Amino acid sequence: MEDHNTANLSEPASPAASVASAEIAAEFAALTVEEKEQRRAEWTQELARVEEEINTLRTVLASKTRHASDLKRKLGITVWKEVTDDMNQGIKNLKESTVYQRTESVLKSTGEKTASVFGSITSGISSKLSQMKNSESMRSIEASVGSAYENVKTKVTSRSGSVSSFPDALDENNTSSGLNSPTDSLTK
Repeated sequence: MEDHNTANLSEPASPAASVASAEIAAEFAALTVEEKEQRRAEWTQELARVEEEINTLRTVLASKTRHASDLKRKLGITVWKEVTDDMNQGIKNLKESTVYQRTESVLKSTGEKTASVFGSITSGISSKLSQMKNSESMRSIEASVGSAYENVKTKVTSRSGSVSSFPDALDENNTSSGLNSPTDSLTK
């Protein structure tokens, strides 16, 4: 039964720990029953002492934490201010880091190159559009469209065969049919 308890100590976390654990188990197994009991009593007393120290430290820590909170309250330091200060310090540390500075430099360089590329693209497009606008075929199209528009605008032949302006032709058409507005046709 004694040997069964020694086998259930703790599971080793690494090969080195398993070797150390095996050595401790071997040493413990080599002890007499009285020595084993004495060793267990020593460990139990030491464990109680360590746990008492831990509890004392927890009590002292809680007292110190309360005192620090009281001092912060008296100084007007709030949780929000602490968080803000921590964030500002973190941002400052980040900006001062070499990784951030390299990244910022790369991004700035990339942005400049991208702006340069887009600038040359838009410049090229503007140049081509300007050339196209000044080309003979575009001038011919402009002249044709402009001429057609002027013809429609200024020369509309009415029913009587007289030539009048487009607005006059519309007015003449409305009065000859007895209509004064487009909505009159809907009501009649």
